[in-house]
Amino acid sequence: MNVKWMAAKRSTIWASVSGAARQKAVKHLEQLARPTLASFLAVMLAGGPLWAQDQQQQQPAPAPQKPGLPAPQATGPDAYKPGPTNPPIPVSLGLSKYNYTRAPRAFPNLIAPYRPIQVPEPVLTNSPRVDQLIHDGKLELTLQDAVELALENSMDIAVQRYNVWFADTDILATKAGAFPGGISGAAIRSSSANIPALNFDPTFTSQFSYDNRTTPVNNPLISGTSTTATAASLSSHTATYSNSVTEGFSTGTTATLAWNNTRSSSSSTFNFFNPDVSSALVVTLQQQLLNGFGTFANRRNIVIAKNNRKLADYVFEQQAITTVTNTITAYWELVFARGNVQVQQQAVAVSQRLYSDNKKQLEIGTLAPLEVTRAEAAAATDQQNLIIAQTVKLQDEQILKNFISKDPLAANLINVEIIPVDKATPPESTEAGSFEESIKEAFQKRPELLEQQINITNAGIDVRATGIALRPTAGLFAQYTSQGLAGVSPITGTPTRVAGAQIVDANGNPIAGFFEPAAATLVTGKTEQGFTTAQNQIFHNQFPDYLVGVNVQIPIRNRAAQSTNQRSILQLRQIEAQMQQLKNAAVVDVRNTYIALEQGRVQVATASEARKLQQQTFDAEQKKYQLGASTVYNVILTQRDLVNAQGQELRALANLLEFKAQYERAVARTLDVNRVTIADAKHGEVERDTLIPGTLHGKVVGTENLLNLLPDGNGQK
Repeated sequence: MNVKWMAAKRSTIWASVSGAARQKAVKHLEQLARPTLASFLAVMLAGGPLWAQDQQQQQPAPAPQKPGLPAPQATGPDAYKPGPTNPPIPVSLGLSKYNYTRAPRAFPNLIAPYRPIQVPEPVLTNSPRVDQLIHDGKLELTLQDAVELALENSMDIAVQRYNVWFADTDILATKAGAFPGGISGAAIRSSSANIPALNFDPTFTSQFSYDNRTTPVNNPLISGTSTTATAASLSSHTATYSNSVTEGFSTGTTATLAWNNTRSSSSSTFNFFNPDVSSALVVTLQQQLLNGFGTFANRRNIVIAKNNRKLADYVFEQQAITTVTNTITAYWELVFARGNVQVQQQAVAVSQRLYSDNKKQLEIGTLAPLEVTRAEAAAATDQQNLIIAQTVKLQDEQILKNFISKDPLAANLINVEIIPVDKATPPESTEAGSFEESIKEAFQKRPELLEQQINITNAGIDVRATGIALRPTAGLFAQYTSQGLAGVSPITGTPTRVAGAQIVDANGNPIAGFFEPAAATLVTGKTEQGFTTAQNQIFHNQFPDYLVGVNVQIPIRNRAAQSTNQRSILQLRQIEAQMQQLKNAAVVDVRNTYIALEQGRVQVATASEARKLQQQTFDAEQKKYQLGASTVYNVILTQRDLVNAQGQELRALANLLEFKAQYERAVARTLDVNRVTIADAKHGEVERDTLIPGTLHGKVVGTENLLNLLPDGNGQK
């Protein structure tokens, strides 16, 4: 645009304004000029040094009166300002996605309980969020992102989830009357009491058998066989159909219902029915009276398994706390490592400048050769420190990758550089008002203490159960049987007398004309009855049988049960002692982290003050140098001290943030602070609120607020 035209246009407009209006405008401009000038001077005084330092880092500075020096890292108010962070999002680890406490239902698929379930294979690939956060070969992470990625991808958490599912299967097993397999962290996996076992799942037993038999007979008195001296045989055919259902109940009762049916036929001619059908309906009840009596004794393993399921949640919570704490520590270690690399780079630049300046002074003869050697040695040392700092940065980067990914060697991640977005800033005070309050909070929330309390409860259950097992075994049993018998029987007419066997004399010789009298029965037909007749007899209770009895078994001396009971009591006492041991360890842990956090704040304050004072020293020395009252050597030394002070402040800030994470771990506050819930902790997917238009994180907001509250303020994540 033409500048002359603009000036002419402005003059024309100014001339067209009336005199009164012109004087009013001038007065108004004078009123605005004073506060504007004052604000401008205040901004220049407050932000001038920072602006100047930024200009020195980004642009070549104007030529000073003497050779310029490399400026240290900016240390103004924004030096430790936190980077952009995602809004805190409640994180759920999904403990209810799978539930193995229930078996497949038999309806409508009757064979489902007899087929194995499908357990998905573990997901060993990184979550999609890893790809979403990678841009131009760099993974920019906030601390919130790192924690969420760790919860999604930590293999430690993925492995620990199976412990919770093992606890589910133990509940399923004990509900059926079986023994649980146990889980990690449970001191009492099942009761050791020797109590008569019960099967709480009904068991159906069915047996079918067919028997064709020809039996040699060595007794002439058996009906239907010959009286000659030759070998005789008896043929029979038997078909058996037996069915029974048995179930145990938590009261110590066992019930059995049996339905037995047998069809048999024989070559014997003197059976009432041939073939015949015999049936029996048998109901048996057995009740334990001493050992094994009552619901407590028979449900002890169910109660222990349910307690261990809660314990598994605490074990999982402990792993989640450990993972989050390690991730936070690794994140701040990487932040420090990257900052330390910058500090060491500044140190190298300072030492190289000192070495170069000393060489120039040696050339003109104003410095001894020894000073050049010292400067060269210092430069080599600083270069070595820089290499070490760069190595540590790469190592810390790999450690953090391992925490936030399932596969750190994935093609899209192996060569990616992690850039922490959040900067080390002094956190808000999170420690309790007093050490005693911290201890109280830790005792209420630390997972290992809650685990041990469950172990104590389960040990008490085992002690009580083994006490019951000291009793003799006495069972009251009752049995009811209803039988039925039917078959094919002949219909006979009036008997007639016929000659029987011939009479013999004392020597065994037959007497002619003399026979034993016998009766002959003429078969005129047959009656056919079978299965239905036998069942009718059963249900009409024509042939009942009632049985009641008591079975008593008394172990003499009872040493085995005594040993089991004594061992369970000793184990309870040991677990109680371990509880106090864990409490003492918790006191030490909370005390150490509480002290470390308090001292960390003091260290940050002193390191920050030291850095500020060193900054003032460097500024003063630089002014003296520009006025000719100091040497470049002194300026470089003070600048090196400033660089070291910056590194110490950065280290103190990183330590403080790590101390904070350790304190939160010690009082079991980690998951609450990071808004992580264990109620749904199995599937390993971080759940987020859906961004519905007009809402943000569950709150209704206006469109302008919706845009402003997003990370970059432009409606983009």
